[in-house]
Amino acid sequence: MRAFDYERPTRLDDAIALLAAHGPEARLLAGGTDLIIRVRDGSLLPRVVVDLKRIAELDGEIRDGEIRDGTEALIIGARTVMTDIAADPRIRRDHRALAEAASVVGSVQIRNRATLAGNVCNASPAADTAPALLVDGAVVIAAGPAGTRRIPLDAFFVASGVTTLGRDEVVTAIELPRPRVRRGSVHVRRTRRRGHDLASVTLACSVGADGVTRLAYGSLGPRPLAVADESGLLADPGAPDAAKRVLLEALFVAASPSARSMRASPTYRVAMLHVLGLRAVRTAIERLSRGDG
Repeated sequence: MRAFDYERPTRLDDAIALLAAHGPEARLLAGGTDLIIRVRDGSLLPRVVVDLKRIAELDGEIRDGEIRDGTEALIIGARTVMTDIAADPRIRRDHRALAEAASVVGSVQIRNRATLAGNVCNASPAADTAPALLVDGAVVIAAGPAGTRRIPLDAFFVASGVTTLGRDEVVTAIELPRPRVRRGSVHVRRTRRRGHDLASVTLACSVGADGVTRLAYGSLGPRPLAVADESGLLADPGAPDAAKRVLLEALFVAASPSARSMRASPTYRVAMLHVLGLRAVRTAIERLSRGDG
């Protein structure tokens, strides 16, 4: 492990200035569950590590708020950890897929440290929370030298480890718009074994009372992807599975898993994506009918 400077600013402006000064040689530390591993194994060699935990403007709260158009939203602070997300009653009620995804990230110890913002910024195609956030229409709030900007999560991801976040920007929060209609949602995944293995397929599904079905999936390409069915077919509990399979095949056409992964073959991943997709649609429909999220 190479030696590095350790900075612990107390103001957001100071953290942004450090990033601007050191560029790609600076790394942010929030939960540290990914950063520390990479620094130890030598895959990441920062010159400066900027610890965010003492910055007053960054918090670990989940609070009610509004987006600019007046839409009600949950605002998840940049230091909010997975354990708190999984347990929050508002998230469990209105964003159940996200609560389920957060509850399976790593081990208990990791969930007590890992932040949602860090999980998003890490931009792993296998990140459990990414599909649920995409289904929910999440927006990333980032602050930098030019001010604050709002980035729809679907425009935030580029490729594995790559986002549209500037080198001198810091994520301050994630917005979750409150659903406008009743819906049922679910998070499902496929791993090689129980425990905290990375998923070979991860998927979230939301079925709304308006007949719109939204799905997002990860581990099947360089970034997680979101798709939607507005025809009402997937949301129809009486529609035959055969017709739904045909539609899912069209919706999942962009799935392109890497052949180099050791966790599962591309053929297996794509096959399991279709199995999990149909299973998730059924569960989301059931939850919608019961009114339990």
